[in-house]
Amino acid sequence: MSQTVLTAVAWPYANGPRHIGHVSGFGVPSDIFSRYHRMMGDRVLMISGTDEHGTPILVQADAEGSSARELADRYNRVIVEDLVGLGVSYDLFTRTTTRNHYAIAQEIFAGLHRNGYLVPRVTTGAISPSTGRTLPDRYIEGTCPICGYDGARGDQCDNCGNQLDPADLIDPRSKVNGETPEFVETEHFFLDLPALASALAEWLKSREDWRPNVLRFSLNLIDDLRPRAVTRDIDWGVPVPLEGWSDRADKKLYVWFDAVIGYLSASVEWAVRSGDPDAWREWWLNPEARSSYFMGKDNITFHSQIWPALLLGYRGLGDKGGEPGPLGDLELPTEVVSSEYLTMSGSKFSTSRGTVIYVRDFLREYGPDALRYFIAVAGPENQDSDFTWEEFVRRTNFELANEWGNLVNRSVSMAHKNFGEIPARGTLTAPDQALLDIAAAGFDAVGAHLARSRFKQAMSEAMRVVTAANRYISDMEPWKLKDDPERQATVLHTVLQVVSDANAMLTPFLPHAAQRVFETLGGTGIWAAQPEVREVVDDVPADPIGVGVPELGHPYPVITGDYTVEQAVWRRTEIVAGTPLEKPSPLFAKLDPALGETGPEWAPIVSAADPAAETEGTPA
Repeated sequence: MSQTVLTAVAWPYANGPRHIGHVSGFGVPSDIFSRYHRMMGDRVLMISGTDEHGTPILVQADAEGSSARELADRYNRVIVEDLVGLGVSYDLFTRTTTRNHYAIAQEIFAGLHRNGYLVPRVTTGAISPSTGRTLPDRYIEGTCPICGYDGARGDQCDNCGNQLDPADLIDPRSKVNGETPEFVETEHFFLDLPALASALAEWLKSREDWRPNVLRFSLNLIDDLRPRAVTRDIDWGVPVPLEGWSDRADKKLYVWFDAVIGYLSASVEWAVRSGDPDAWREWWLNPEARSSYFMGKDNITFHSQIWPALLLGYRGLGDKGGEPGPLGDLELPTEVVSSEYLTMSGSKFSTSRGTVIYVRDFLREYGPDALRYFIAVAGPENQDSDFTWEEFVRRTNFELANEWGNLVNRSVSMAHKNFGEIPARGTLTAPDQALLDIAAAGFDAVGAHLARSRFKQAMSEAMRVVTAANRYISDMEPWKLKDDPERQATVLHTVLQVVSDANAMLTPFLPHAAQRVFETLGGTGIWAAQPEVREVVDDVPADPIGVGVPELGHPYPVITGDYTVEQAVWRRTEIVAGTPLEKPSPLFAKLDPALGETGPEWAPIVSAADPAAETEGTPA
């Protein structure tokens, strides 16, 4: 029975190009998951976009001498192009600076306010002494007053997991320029998290199949929930939709608040652009629908606590009661799929520190599937993992090229040379049937892991089929069967069938290579559909009616695609004897082993003691 599946993917911030650490957390895992479910026949809605409000955009805009909107426009397009190049199959990848998003974010705010879960408070805000600009909590670092960790942020300590206020930090400092912030009194609206804590805890305790690290982290924070600011002193963001606030240029919705609402607003925009404005309701108001949220571990709290709390409050399910707003009884996440950090020689990927490899540089040099494979088998699924060029070369040469690529090449080459087509099989022997059975069982084994977002285990099971096929060829030695053409045909037909099976299992991971293998086996048409960039204008109605929404008609690119045309299915597709075969070309090029010792010119390997270590990677 088919499922309705929402794949909600963390929103990359539009203040620069993305590096491979970013896409290891949100991009590749979410695409593997979505492609698998489409192959299963499930109805998938995969949505995201660029996060474009807040102080970081203003800081970067100042650095580049542009306006915030110009900067967001520029990097929105860069990120769109990178994600399309990687093959991330969004149904809609949009942005937060749209009329529709402003309206939806303001409605969620208004609904929470109507139900009593937003309360005004006079608090202290951090100001940059040199610029007079508000500093977001995440742009302040210091020593955690609870555990003593020196790298705590103003909103949360990643070491102990506790929620913090910037003024609580010991020796606070600005991440922008290192200066000590000033704290001034200001009035803001706060989300009354304590009034939602009981409902949130009950919901979290009902989550039985989450990754243990996500569930433990989330439950540990319940007892320490405090009101959290949802508005900010800033002139770049979504206006506050209340009388006396909406026309103030210095008060906006906090960027974290409007960003998580983007999952809903993107779904609404997709529905309008698809021609059925109510289509989003199938994923958001349907208790049977499944919703999986993908992000890095620094975003867990926003997806396992804050976003569910907003939805509970909007529905009126907290201690203060209330009624759902016009958007209805919006469903909470089914699963929060968080990845750990991808590091490089032990250091977290960081643009500011120079430890960065940009997606576009990587794709230009090595293509998308080698990166997708590395993330799947060696990425930070359950614990931090280290990217090294040596490991990348090893994985590419010995697993992609030698194991999978060589299996495809030699099996098709032998069939082409001896028959010119997929040969008809004769009577199967026990080894033939055993291999076919291993491949057939692989669909259930790999699929069970993919359904639970266990990508490493899924890839391991798929490669087990590849290994079995390689062993079968070595044992059967079809090149020695020229005097027994019927047996040779049976062996080659058997291994080609398993190549087709393995290709299906690898399609979510390696969609570009999967299309080539499909064509190598004589297939025609689209096996694995790819996303495309489509130019649109901001003409989606701002409904519910928003205040201070962006101008009508602003152009921007979106990622979308017609994935209904692909032929990929999650089951064995019987190959057809007599299908013509051409001589294949290598599926994956082997890398020079020296790359593992030096790195490429644009991201060289340098000693940790070398000052050049701080300049690794180049912006594109």
